[in-house]
Amino acid sequence: MKKNVTLLFLLFYCISLTAQTDQQKADALLKKMTLEEKVGQMTQVTLAVIAKGGWGNQDGVLDPAALKKAVIDYKVGSILNTTAHAFSVETWNTIITQIQDEVKNTKSKIPVIYGLDGMHGQTYTLNSTLFPQNIGLAATRNTEFAKAIAKVTASELRASGVRWNFAPVLDIGRQPLWSRFPETFGEDVYIGKTMGSAAVKAYEEDGLKNITAVASCMKHYLGYSAARTGKDRTPAYIPEIELREYYLPQFAAAVKAGASTIMINSGEINGEPVHASKYLLTTVLRKELGFQGMIVTDWEDIIRLHTRHNVANSPRQAVAMAINAGIDMSMVPGDFSFYDLLLEAVKKGEVPMSRIDDAVRRILMLKYKVGLFDNPYPEAAAKNNFGKPSYQTLALDAAHESMTLLKNQENVLPLSKNAKVLVAGPSAQSISALNGCWSYTWQGKEEQWYPADSKTIFQAITDKLGAANVTTTTGKGFENEMNYDAAKLAAAAANVDVIILCVGEDAYAESPGNTRELALPNNQMALAGAAAATGKPVILVLTDGRPRFITGIEPFMKGILMTYWSGKKTAEAIADVLFGDYNPDGLLPFSYPRSMGEIVMYDRKPSEEVREVFNDNINTGYDPLFAFGHGLSYTSFEFSDLEPSSTTLTATTKLTVSITVKNTGGRDGKRAVELYTRDMYASITPSMKRLRAFQKISLKAGEAKKVTFVIDKNDLAFINARLKTVIEPGEFEIMIGDKKAKLTYK
Repeated sequence: MKKNVTLLFLLFYCISLTAQTDQQKADALLKKMTLEEKVGQMTQVTLAVIAKGGWGNQDGVLDPAALKKAVIDYKVGSILNTTAHAFSVETWNTIITQIQDEVKNTKSKIPVIYGLDGMHGQTYTLNSTLFPQNIGLAATRNTEFAKAIAKVTASELRASGVRWNFAPVLDIGRQPLWSRFPETFGEDVYIGKTMGSAAVKAYEEDGLKNITAVASCMKHYLGYSAARTGKDRTPAYIPEIELREYYLPQFAAAVKAGASTIMINSGEINGEPVHASKYLLTTVLRKELGFQGMIVTDWEDIIRLHTRHNVANSPRQAVAMAINAGIDMSMVPGDFSFYDLLLEAVKKGEVPMSRIDDAVRRILMLKYKVGLFDNPYPEAAAKNNFGKPSYQTLALDAAHESMTLLKNQENVLPLSKNAKVLVAGPSAQSISALNGCWSYTWQGKEEQWYPADSKTIFQAITDKLGAANVTTTTGKGFENEMNYDAAKLAAAAANVDVIILCVGEDAYAESPGNTRELALPNNQMALAGAAAATGKPVILVLTDGRPRFITGIEPFMKGILMTYWSGKKTAEAIADVLFGDYNPDGLLPFSYPRSMGEIVMYDRKPSEEVREVFNDNINTGYDPLFAFGHGLSYTSFEFSDLEPSSTTLTATTKLTVSITVKNTGGRDGKRAVELYTRDMYASITPSMKRLRAFQKISLKAGEAKKVTFVIDKNDLAFINARLKTVIEPGEFEIMIGDKKAKLTYK
């Protein structure tokens, strides 16, 4: 035992020594750098700036003169993005090699760090493996997927020569209009901070000099997803008590998990752009959360302090404002204006050298951490980790567990493999509608860049049933006019047993995904009406990034399957669920709203629970079409014997909570077991319930298992009126399944 302790001490000592050595190297280099070099390190430009043809570049070929201008003249510290679409591993390796070759001609020879958005797999490398978007990942309630997917993403980024990933998104999804809703882990704080911090650890825990790791970037700090209008990059109005209760914990957890970098909210909170908020960037992030990594802006966000937010009266004032607030690196990204303006601001005394040195030190430390000073080039061994067959297995497993069965009237599902089926709707022959944003292009809509073996829903069902049993009224592509021919659908239904109607959303990202309406488009609603009018059973397959209203058609659908945008293997997972080769076990990570006038979260306040009708109180305030945590199975589960280890919890004790879960049906299945608590009375109005823990278990038909959770005072805490995290003495409820137990905190 003593030997093990000694070895452990030596290991930690060596790690500490390495970190100190990198710090010392960064400080020594910083002392030798000119102001121009320092400002260059704080400058990040997009690939189009150095590519032949700029944004029109299709092949990744660089313009030598433009590259020289960026690296030699402006001494840029970072480059990001692609031009038009994903490139091959070989092309990325060539691009990064050429960039680092040019660095050799600089005075200080500081390598450029390249960053990409690997959002649900490595977005911008051809034939990479794509997985469920975060919203689908949250539906799995399986943290192991968050870890495994991050590991694959890191490996495929590193194979491409990239060591910095702009992920994970930690914004909470409580505004379903928001176009980046599918990138969130849904409406719950605990799922977001648990999945998010697991991803951060997985990206970085192998050591950033290892070919299986990349620097992570938690984003978008802070409150980005709470836009009042639901439009991307628009104002949010968030009381600080709410900001700290719902929006900050995910970032606090990710900081503790070791995230190396952070990207900032492009919008504003209570009238203050976050890029200009010294309180949020320095007081809260640096001092309160203890974040020591590098802070990078989002796209063009410093200049927009002047051009859009109108809080800076000139571009130079915008630069000074952001850097003084705490920004380390500017994603400019289309020119060198930031470089010129920051130089001028420093020379005029508007930005102190101490702030410049602080920012550059963090940038240099990041580059030391990821091993760029040891070897800035793509690593040959890393390419062996690209495209492994096991990644496809992981993609299918994750897609399976994300599938969420919302309705199964009269047990219409699973369907018989002998059935004659009609596959209809715009998602039936669309690849992009199964993958969503950040899929080989920014918007994800250009299907020519997807792997050749990507399958549509129609193809996957045909593979399972045989061509003789499957017909369709659709054409390739989401917007194909054939997809919306209701008369043709009605005619084709005469010869089938069941209609599988595939509707929802095509891919979108960021502002192009802004919408004024959450209802399904009229042409899709008309298809659903035509399908229902045939009298044949209709199974509705929803390929949505966010909940679209289906209240008007839900009563006429026999079955409803929510698939989200679940990546490469979405079609196969859908077919497996519909025809019984996989027993669905996904749970909604958001409350599926019934109407636009009632967007109420599961962790509602008591006054949201009650509707006052004259002198009567009706508990229908939370009345979604499908509740948070809803998800059906082809088997059934029974909860019993909820047993806290004590009825009392104190500040110094932990509580073990166990419950027995039994599969009482005739099929093997998986079940996410969720533990909720309710504070009965508190100084701040408590929620009706809050999710505090979950575990995913597998049970054979007839099998029972005891599931155990351990909670402590932190699981009962909340933000009080003084903006402090507290736990107050009093009575609580613990809820698992349909069981409850009382708990007293003293």
